[in-house]
Amino acid sequence: VQAGVLLFDGTTGSLVGACEANTLTTRRTAAASAVAAKRLARADARRLLVVGSGALAPMAVHAHAHVRTFDTIEVWGRRPERAAAVVDAVAAEGVEAHVADDLDAAVAAADVISCVTGATEPLVKGALLRAGAHIDLVGGFNPTMREADDEVIRRASVFVDTYDDAMLAGDIAQPLESGLLTRDDLLADLAGLVAGDHPGRTSDDEITVFMSSGPALEDLAAARLACG
Repeated sequence: VQAGVLLFDGTTGSLVGACEANTLTTRRTAAASAVAAKRLARADARRLLVVGSGALAPMAVHAHAHVRTFDTIEVWGRRPERAAAVVDAVAAEGVEAHVADDLDAAVAAADVISCVTGATEPLVKGALLRAGAHIDLVGGFNPTMREADDEVIRRASVFVDTYDDAMLAGDIAQPLESGLLTRDDLLADLAGLVAGDHPGRTSDDEITVFMSSGPALEDLAAARLACG
């Protein structure tokens, strides 16, 4: 994908700036997840697992490591050599990480799990989650994509970036369609979390999910920051 962003002044229509969109998108997506994790992950979270090895994976490592101090960071990918490349990339910027060989074992041990894949079948099994885990679902942006199974949704308190966009993403859309989840089960959006309208995590044992569907508002905010 090749893309660009043009930012215009909303009053005058003048061009304010232009930037390459792929980097902007990966950075703003990871940043939104970190903003949510700051409010939803346990304060004493020490193990991070990033599931996926594409362009978003190193950004997810950096963003989550910015809001929590992790003793262990693991990266899992379907192709171990690509996961190793992510590990090497973040190491070059001063972050130590390791390749996870066994996804289920890594899920069972993790305090924070950030999924940045293009999966159409669930990868994260809810039965394996430890008490107090936080799961960040980023990759499944359309109704046919899925990164976490129904048990993850059943066990978790569910938060979203925006309601309308998240309800089109498979990890929310499919449980809504089956009746496992209702609109009222979406406890808060990112704006509500940041504003303090919802306290976020309410106990150390609570399992939390953040569905990141990537609304255009995030692109606008990132472009304003980049061009400001």
